[in-house]
Amino acid sequence: MASTADPMIVLSPATKAERPALENLLQLYIYDWSELRLLDVADDGRFPDYPLDAYWEDAGRHPLLLRVDGRLAGFALVSEGSRLTGAPGVFDMAEFFVMRRFRRKGVGLAAASAAFDRFKGSWEIRQHDDNAAATAFWRRTIDRYTRGNYRDVRWNDRAWIGPVQMFSST
Repeated sequence: MASTADPMIVLSPATKAERPALENLLQLYIYDWSELRLLDVADDGRFPDYPLDAYWEDAGRHPLLLRVDGRLAGFALVSEGSRLTGAPGVFDMAEFFVMRRFRRKGVGLAAASAAFDRFKGSWEIRQHDDNAAATAFWRRTIDRYTRGNYRDVRWNDRAWIGPVQMFSST
């Protein structure tokens, strides 16, 4: 009988040597976004590069790679400081991606929970209005992680327009 053991899901800091892997995963992420935004590839067939330099230069930015059973499966980009108010001491999930193959299997929940556990404190998770799937994912994930102890607000100012979940991982 084949083993049905749970997969090993690991979210770990990306090294400088792993930056090319993160850049490649970002191409898949941007491709997913092209359903919602007018994003086109250049003549070389690639989307514009995501600005990653700060993730290796700024101590308040954290690039993380997601692996399932040792295989790349996604990433998280975490920033310190509220993108909504500028307040320090708040973690922001700048970008989060799980490859389609691993979606709806608990991988995103495990990866998000690992990020919340790694960076203890206040969190803000933002979604664009037109990304209903992301909003549903984050509401389910944060509700489960916090056992319902979070605020779900609609933010509407120059910094951001859309749903935001706020909670503490302490």
